[in-house]
Amino acid sequence: MTDHSNPLLRDWQTRYELPPFAQIQPEHFAPAFAELFIEHLAQIDALGANPDAPTFDNTVAAFDAAGARLDRVRLTFENLCSSESPPALQAVEREMSPLLAAHGSKVFMHAAFFARLHVVHEQAASLELNEEQQRLLSRVHTDFVRQGATLQGAARERFAAIAEQLAGLYTRFSQNVLADESSYQLPLTTEAELAGLPDFVRQSARSAAQERGVDGYVITLSRSLVQPFLTWSTRRDLREAAWRAWTNRGTAPDRDNRPLAHEILVLRSEQARLLGYDNYAEYALTDRMAATPEAVYALFEQVWEPAKASAARERQALVAQAEALGEPTDIEPWDWYYLAEKVRMARYALDDAEVKPYFSLEAMLNAMFDCANRLFGVRFVEQTGVPLYHADVRVWEVRRGDELVGVFVGDNYARPNKQGGAWMSVYRRQARNGGKAIPVVVNNNNFARGGDGPTLLSFDDVRTLFHEFGHGLHGLLSDVNYGRLSCTNVPQDYVELPSQLMENWATVPEVLAKHARHVTTNAAIPAVLIDRIRASQTFNQGFETVAYASSVLIDLALHLQKDPADIDIARFEEEECRRLGVPREVGMRHRLPHFGHIFGGDYYAAGYYVYMWAEVLEAEAFDVFEEAGDAFDPALAGKLLHYVYSAGDSREQRTAFRAFLGRDPQAASMLRKRGLLAA
Repeated sequence: MTDHSNPLLRDWQTRYELPPFAQIQPEHFAPAFAELFIEHLAQIDALGANPDAPTFDNTVAAFDAAGARLDRVRLTFENLCSSESPPALQAVEREMSPLLAAHGSKVFMHAAFFARLHVVHEQAASLELNEEQQRLLSRVHTDFVRQGATLQGAARERFAAIAEQLAGLYTRFSQNVLADESSYQLPLTTEAELAGLPDFVRQSARSAAQERGVDGYVITLSRSLVQPFLTWSTRRDLREAAWRAWTNRGTAPDRDNRPLAHEILVLRSEQARLLGYDNYAEYALTDRMAATPEAVYALFEQVWEPAKASAARERQALVAQAEALGEPTDIEPWDWYYLAEKVRMARYALDDAEVKPYFSLEAMLNAMFDCANRLFGVRFVEQTGVPLYHADVRVWEVRRGDELVGVFVGDNYARPNKQGGAWMSVYRRQARNGGKAIPVVVNNNNFARGGDGPTLLSFDDVRTLFHEFGHGLHGLLSDVNYGRLSCTNVPQDYVELPSQLMENWATVPEVLAKHARHVTTNAAIPAVLIDRIRASQTFNQGFETVAYASSVLIDLALHLQKDPADIDIARFEEEECRRLGVPREVGMRHRLPHFGHIFGGDYYAAGYYVYMWAEVLEAEAFDVFEEAGDAFDPALAGKLLHYVYSAGDSREQRTAFRAFLGRDPQAASMLRKRGLLAA
């Protein structure tokens, strides 16, 4: 019987049927999940016991509609664990993550239901199914197979046990990184320690100190604070301290992630072998666009050596800059951002202190909303007085004409109880199966506060804002029938296409001319400054590409191991960096002990390559707009909406993208954008 005292189990009589955040306490989740697990399994039991012959409607569509109450609570839980997770909720997360995995195993190993599903799958060719129905049948059947539905006996039990173990390990890994990020403070108490820092960095550091209840200024491990500090501080000793703290996340003696990462690798390898694969990379890639590790290597073979050569030339420029400044020329990793900024200023006359006043967070939110309106005909209308989970969070209605098509939640600031990075998620997916559901999408960023004044963004921050908004639009504009196919439920090497594609509109001159206005004078950004920003987009791309690609190649190498039992994580990272020739002063973007993409869950495991795979697609896609001479060409925008942003997983991605582009994509546009084509 439903416990109506638990707000998670009541009907949500809230605006937009958002979770009743003000009423939810950490202790509500465990009993809610316990009841909803039983409810969901009863639904699957009923589907499996249906005496009628299995059909698409009574089996596949019915499965897609099942578990709606569990889904809304699970999404609420996952979002809060990422965005606002005090210690009490973290404790619940550690308790619940293996139980959620165990429930998933019970569903996907439900023998009676899978028998009916398999019958429908075997009959697919003779059924009169439309494209979306065929896709749903294929995807659901694949989900079951990949989660062990065809295994028997001891292998079946072992696969389920591994899923539980992995879920607990993922949570511990992520919480260790969060603890390192939230606990670290580099205090700056004297003017000498603040040397070189422009006002916007000082304001952010003061705000971080105030948020932590300390006097003066504090550098934290939020990327939007530590990276500007590394860029501007003239104190080489303090830059080194910040860099070491940043790169050593996940290695503290009391929360060392290296043994956790090793255990994750061993369990994943066993999981893959149970399903008949030689290694985990092969298992992971069979359900992505790339399909094989060889396809990933074929892409990165075009990138790796040119990127290293470009990084070497960039290093020479840094040495020359250090000599000109009378500073040490033995370039260390904590020197790169600092010296690169000096070179960038000299080469492009770009100074962040000059540029950032044109990029207030508020203005850039308006810019991305304007782009969405011009491309896809949707308006974002901010709503006030809606109870949310933190005072930082804002909400907008998304409308096309008079129709409410979605709800957009923006959570843009770094906080101690919020995981680092930037990401998009949903509180509710768009669907029509089982009743119309409009999407509720959330974008999370970790920008440093601007103190008492407006929050000013670097241009990299602006690109991040547009990137996550691209994911957000992928969720908000979804227009499919079935929840399994909606929003961002697409292969990982396709899911980054809508996000990376949207970044391009952040550099469109007419967008900047309209929205990039000086925060004090309201003057439009000078055209010459726009030209310099656009011209600088290939600057430092050797460094950026090597840092990213090294993480990709080491991720893939790890997951190609047939037997990772004897792997020492630290030694493997060191030896692979040496084998690949990763420059010491560049290093990996994500060292393994804090590589949450691959060890905080399985979504990007053996799949960190997906960003560049999708970058090939987005470079080609935006080239079409540039060739048309109009970044808002209505016909192209309509095709983009139809084939990419609204399609979800309702059609096969290669076919859909080929229909948009008119041919198969090639890597040349991506290489040119990164400045690597001629290198």
